[in-house]
Amino acid sequence: MHDVLLIVLYALVAGGVVGLVGAGAARLLRGRSIVVHISVLVAITVAVVAAGVAAVARAMFLSGHDLQVVLITVAVAAVVSLAVGVTFGRRLARAAMWAAQAEASRRDLVAWVSHDLRTPLAGMRAMAEALEDNVVAEPATVAEYHRRIRVETDRMSRLVDDLFELSRINSGALRLVPSAVPLADVFSDAIATAAPVAQRRGIRIVAAESGWPVVTASEAELSRVVANLLMNSVRYTPPDGTVTIDAGRDAGDVWFAISDSCGGIPESDLPRVFDVAFRGSRARTPGQSGGGLGLAIVRGLVEAQGGRVRAGNVRGGCRFEVRLPA
Repeated sequence: MHDVLLIVLYALVAGGVVGLVGAGAARLLRGRSIVVHISVLVAITVAVVAAGVAAVARAMFLSGHDLQVVLITVAVAAVVSLAVGVTFGRRLARAAMWAAQAEASRRDLVAWVSHDLRTPLAGMRAMAEALEDNVVAEPATVAEYHRRIRVETDRMSRLVDDLFELSRINSGALRLVPSAVPLADVFSDAIATAAPVAQRRGIRIVAAESGWPVVTASEAELSRVVANLLMNSVRYTPPDGTVTIDAGRDAGDVWFAISDSCGGIPESDLPRVFDVAFRGSRARTPGQSGGGLGLAIVRGLVEAQGGRVRAGNVRGGCRFEVRLPA
């Protein structure tokens, strides 16, 4: 029992001294990255153990050879522990960075949605009060107020639908039902939907006449991707412009691309075009609508099906390309 107490005492003294020195060093490193803090924490822990083992080993009057074996063993364990600590520290740092970015995106989303709901609601309320108080009585004006209320209601309904879809993607509640989907049929439906908007602005939609592949994907989600990309290109293409659609198969991928004549996206904006609530410098251009969620939904739906989407500039405009596993 006496020997055990001596061992505990030697270990406490040696480890305590090293621990106090390590605590002082850690205090000086405040404000450094998570990786540094975890590495220092692991190093202090290993140093405390090593100091305790070394003190006890010397107190036990081990031979030089035995003491060397003990110290080498502790040193190897220290190196392994530090390597593991640095690895996990980097993972934690990436997780913390991702969490910070997600929180920033959430705040941006709340700000954008608050604006996009508050503004039309205020206008609708003013028009409803004017109709209720008979401030406007001319049939044409009354009809225009009714039309504008309906348009704003439809826009808010689309925004709520986008929020619901984005919530399904981010929460993991999205359930895909893969099947063989002819891209020609998907684009035919999307073009028919976008055609009235394009015609009103004199925009031509030019699609390839042949070479449309069949892809294994969830048809409803793929249709949403195509519709969002096509409407986005039509929305930002100036009057009398052209939207071009291509598709094909190569290197084990099925791909399709939509190009427009919007004039291009600023290079600084390209990495962010698929971020939630990002609408770029043209976001407040009169006549442009949407909550900045369409392209974020596109990326989420494409990646959920094992694909990838990218945006780039071409001559006179930009090009959005989606690739899905064949």
